[in-house]
Amino acid sequence: MSASLAVRAARPRSHGLLETAKMARLSIRSWKREWRRIAALLCLVVATGGAAPVIHAAEQPLTMGIFPRNKAAETTTRYTPLANYLSERLGRKVILVTAKDFDAFWKAVTERRYDIVHYNQYHYIRSAQSYKVIAHNQEFGKNAVAGALYVRKDSGITELSQLRGRTIIFGGGKDAMLSYIAPRFLLMQAGLKEGEFKTEFAVNPPNTLLALFNRQADAAGGGDILIDLPVVKSAVNTEELRLLAATEPLLFLPWAVNRSMPTKLADSIQSVIVDLARSEAGKEVLKAAQTTGIERAGDRAYDPHRKMINAVFGPEGTAK
Repeated sequence: MSASLAVRAARPRSHGLLETAKMARLSIRSWKREWRRIAALLCLVVATGGAAPVIHAAEQPLTMGIFPRNKAAETTTRYTPLANYLSERLGRKVILVTAKDFDAFWKAVTERRYDIVHYNQYHYIRSAQSYKVIAHNQEFGKNAVAGALYVRKDSGITELSQLRGRTIIFGGGKDAMLSYIAPRFLLMQAGLKEGEFKTEFAVNPPNTLLALFNRQADAAGGGDILIDLPVVKSAVNTEELRLLAATEPLLFLPWAVNRSMPTKLADSIQSVIVDLARSEAGKEVLKAAQTTGIERAGDRAYDPHRKMINAVFGPEGTAK
């Protein structure tokens, strides 16, 4: 082969290499431009707040703790719909956590393991440094209920002072706001100190009126709505019982969030739960939880509870 032919034969191969290199350079430039475009879009998304789904995907689920006034299975049935509803509205998983008993529940509260928590008024007062109240239950169509003491109509007892030396039965335990703390406050206001009457406890508030009706106690402590509950009316003749004394109305059971929670998230949770009654889906959630509504609440609304707790338990506010 002549030299000229060799040169001509080699030209296509050289041209192909040049084209390949050129295409590689174009590919690199295109790749860089694409990444610059993606980076710009990401910046725009973050600036407009549209990055929430990306962030949520990496966030840990929120835990919702419910105090064990019911068995774990019943608590799960009542509040799983709310956990699911919150998950959907917040765009972040909310996990319902149940406790086997009050000791286990309170341990989780003190260790701040819950992001969202539902408990009684006494629990909130004791944990207010760690949790911020955002709402309260509305039950039986009411926002508040008074603590009360009941007696039998045929007992001859017409004054609180007549309970000195008598047996008084309370519902639950010493951490029960309406069934123990508020009635104890009434007794203290009447000048009766602990030890000047015999204290008994029923497993729950309704059982106090059953015990009173059956003359197992001289008086019973509970909320002023206790006597109207269907479970009580179906068990005893409430016409034979009467209200002896009552406190001022006290706001119902609170909902609170961990104080470490970002304000925006806490506000979102508050908005979701207080708006439940405004939609059919939300009403179903309330129905499952056996409550008639959830309303906004702030810390100062629980000052009357604090007054009673401090009077009964002292400045530490701890049941002995």
